[in-house]
Amino acid sequence: MSGLSRRGLFGAAGAGTAAAGALALSMAAGKPAEKEPHASDAYPYYGAHQGGIVTPAQDRMHFAAFDVADGIDREALIGLLTDWTDAAARMTQGGSAGELDAMSGNYDSPPEDTGEAYDLPPSGLTITFGFGPSLFVDGSGADRFGIATRRPAALERLPHFVADNLNPSLSDGDLCIQACAHDPQVAVHAVRNLTRIAFGRAVLKWSQLGFGRTSSTSVDQVTARNLFGFKDGTMGLRGEQKAMIDEHVWVPDGADPAAEWLEGGSYLVARKIKMQIETWDRAPMREQENIVGRTKREGAPLSGGVEFDQPDFALEGRGGVPIMDVDSHVTLAHPDHNDGVHMLRRGYNYVDGNDDLGRLSAGLFFIAFVTDPRTHYIPMQSRMSRNDLMMEYLQHIGSGLWAVPPGVAEGEFVGQALFA
Repeated sequence: MSGLSRRGLFGAAGAGTAAAGALALSMAAGKPAEKEPHASDAYPYYGAHQGGIVTPAQDRMHFAAFDVADGIDREALIGLLTDWTDAAARMTQGGSAGELDAMSGNYDSPPEDTGEAYDLPPSGLTITFGFGPSLFVDGSGADRFGIATRRPAALERLPHFVADNLNPSLSDGDLCIQACAHDPQVAVHAVRNLTRIAFGRAVLKWSQLGFGRTSSTSVDQVTARNLFGFKDGTMGLRGEQKAMIDEHVWVPDGADPAAEWLEGGSYLVARKIKMQIETWDRAPMREQENIVGRTKREGAPLSGGVEFDQPDFALEGRGGVPIMDVDSHVTLAHPDHNDGVHMLRRGYNYVDGNDDLGRLSAGLFFIAFVTDPRTHYIPMQSRMSRNDLMMEYLQHIGSGLWAVPPGVAEGEFVGQALFA
């Protein structure tokens, strides 16, 4: 390749093209056929929806939240979004962040790419952008960019839930970027270069690395395990469930007359959840399974069957007590107990070193995409924060909500319709 590409272009592959019917077959069998990710995977950047939502969940994530710098006006913000879009389009295809690769350009100027991903393949990189409530109206009530009247009604800072212990330095932000890839260096390279491009226009507020996806977003993926050792997200949506994705993930036409620009987009909920894993590790297996509501080995509901069988919440055991505890995690999170709503989850495990007591600072970086947080996340989390038996072992320490614009067409920038 010429100097215009950092590592050459790779053909699109592995883009989750399984037929919708495969989901039912896979779940019926209880053993989805795992499809191994390939470093050469490259997902199209342009399309009706942003990548990194229904894309089969990659193994690694780098999430970052930014605040727009003081003094930046509407035109400068549009300039930043344009530059981010161009860089994301190149990097997701295995190219450089800049028009020139990391080893080219003026010898007396900084390179246009930092270089740590030079020679690395695309690794299934996706980059997803979101707009926070404070982008529309800041803390002083100012409409910095002339977009306050176009803020979606659902885009409000998430409420305080019972037992929340949020750290402001790990919460919210005017803008967010979710970069996911099979190779952690590719994901980090993307966020690093987008941060570099934003210099003087937006400031990195906080970020999070994630590993070991805790969700499956394709029928080609087996259900992953969280740091409690249990399969997580068995009942979560898969990208192949197109009708349910349309109903529960994408913002439909006419949903909000003030925010038509968001139609075809979604809402991203992020929660950093610290897990008291040392305490959990001392809990008996019986207690662990009762709290979760599933067997640890197979992930089957305690009421019987295999992993993808529906739980029987009415089934009683000894003394007429429901076998599925009414306050188990699975019971409270199940769509049957949440007005039938579903979420598309893309969470990751994290470990941020250890605390002063020698305990791992570890947990779950929860991410979910929903059509409306007011119906699809807030009511469920309100109940779970009060009643979920697992809350004894959890502490929510970070939080944020962002509106995710629809996909980008060539020649446009992400969120362009908001500024039209």
